[in-house]
Amino acid sequence: MAILRLGSKSEAFHREGNSWICTSGLPSDVNINIGEMSFQLHKFPLLSRSRLLRNLIEECSNGDGASFSLRLDDLPGGAIAFELISKFCYGVKIELNAQNVVSVRCAAEYLHMTDEYGKGNLISQTESFLNEVLGNWADSIRALEACEEVMAHAEDLHIVSRCIDSLATKACADPSLFGWPLAGRKSNQSPETTSLWNGISTMTKTKPTSDNWWYEDVTFLSLPLYRRLILAIESRGMRPESIAASVVYYARRYLPLMNRQSSFDDANPGPNILNPSESGQRALLEEIVGLIPNKKGVTSTKFLIRLLRTAMVLHASPSCREILEKRVGSQLDQASLVDLLIPNMGHSETLYDIDCVQRILDHFFLEEQAAAVATPDNIVEEGQLTNESNSMAPMTTVARLIDGFLAEVAPDVNFKLPKFEALASSIPDYARPLDDGLYHAIDMYLKAHPWITDPEREQLCRLMNCQKLSLDASTHAAQNERLPLRVIVQVLFFEQLRLRKSISGWFFVSDNLENSANPSGNVGLKKDGSHHATDGEDDVTHRVSELEKDCSGMKEELRKLVKYKRSWKNFTRRLGFSKSQSCCSKRSKPSNLRAIPPSTVNR
Repeated sequence: MAILRLGSKSEAFHREGNSWICTSGLPSDVNINIGEMSFQLHKFPLLSRSRLLRNLIEECSNGDGASFSLRLDDLPGGAIAFELISKFCYGVKIELNAQNVVSVRCAAEYLHMTDEYGKGNLISQTESFLNEVLGNWADSIRALEACEEVMAHAEDLHIVSRCIDSLATKACADPSLFGWPLAGRKSNQSPETTSLWNGISTMTKTKPTSDNWWYEDVTFLSLPLYRRLILAIESRGMRPESIAASVVYYARRYLPLMNRQSSFDDANPGPNILNPSESGQRALLEEIVGLIPNKKGVTSTKFLIRLLRTAMVLHASPSCREILEKRVGSQLDQASLVDLLIPNMGHSETLYDIDCVQRILDHFFLEEQAAAVATPDNIVEEGQLTNESNSMAPMTTVARLIDGFLAEVAPDVNFKLPKFEALASSIPDYARPLDDGLYHAIDMYLKAHPWITDPEREQLCRLMNCQKLSLDASTHAAQNERLPLRVIVQVLFFEQLRLRKSISGWFFVSDNLENSANPSGNVGLKKDGSHHATDGEDDVTHRVSELEKDCSGMKEELRKLVKYKRSWKNFTRRLGFSKSQSCCSKRSKPSNLRAIPPSTVNR
């Protein structure tokens, strides 16, 4: 830390309670009161250095040499700053550093201690030393923190802006230009250490740190000063990634709710502030949201969702939550399933906030549509298919993510069917290469909601495409008793079509292999004209036979299912018919039957 030593006389002040007394041997003739502290001093050392004190002493002095009192309650820095100023006026040794030079500079300006009242007066001395302080990173941080106590006067003297400009310049510059290491608040090491080897002094330097060397130091600033510093750094062209990382670091320190929700992978940035008030955290969160760079991807989706959760807990403004939802939606493809499980803070009965996820998903598709409109249709060139597949990757990832979210929240008995359908239908059909995830979510919902009606089951199952189920999913669906019969029949039908295509494909491949192996039609025949089967033909024949067995097995299952359904209906119909017939026979009276002629019987 930079230090300025002024004065040459030994200590001539001592404190008694709340009073500072000058022990020069002469009785005190002026008493200056600042708050609860009083200073018993002499007129001539004071009026020779300060224009304000000269005017006040001349007004209060009666010319009879009697002592009098003055009050300076508005003095910047209070009694601590005036103690140093009074010692400076007496020529007593004092030390100025980065922590007290700001208050002394403001107090000297307040007292008008210019060079007109003595060469090398306090204003010029402190101003020169302040320029030296601003040349060092750690001293600039300390000086900026000291401005909090005398903010109005420091703003008038442009000390705050000078400190911020100094810090912003150093944060954006290459740290190797002004030496390593950067002595922060907790660093007691000097930039260079001296070691002796055979009596020869050598200078050893520490290794440079990474780009985040300044994150921790600026977290000790108050929010208004930190905000001004970040804006100044951003205006100097620092990368948005570095600015976003610093904002994350600051938020983690001053928002304890975020640290309670999840454990971060990074190291602990230091002790957290002791439980600030809810209103203070809410104001801080809203300011932090405004400081996050707008560039997509500079802030992790996990942090944005954690920030959104905290905003819900603290009841932040609707505009703040909307901004966070849009930011999460713009990079939803980078989120994980655990991140989307946002606890419900509203009046809804569901465990998780389904409406919030729906809004985030809507923002994602709006971003995708805007990007698609902004991208002009180019002529088909080489590599265009690769670009199209890359552009579809976020959509496919989000579809898989939403299907997993639906499966996770489906067991909630308060999850209404319209919300499930709305969220599932938001994903376009082309975004799902397979509907296995959606089928799993539908199956979980049917299992947790057995009371829904058959039409509702039919409507729910229309969300998935049976043709896009994998073999495992089709096998499970064909045996799933919770699905409607129509869906099971569709699954079996499409599996049969897929099997037929596979068989025809194998026959096509075997024909091509045979034609390529026997171009003249003679290869593969023995000398006696009999056909000689090759290894490839045996393999194809074996696989085709296996497929035929699978196909016949599926047909048999389908036949049994349909036969069971018909037999049950016929059985109930017969029971009803026999009962009515027996009742009618009991109620009917015996009738006279006409005798049949014997000739007719014989005939």
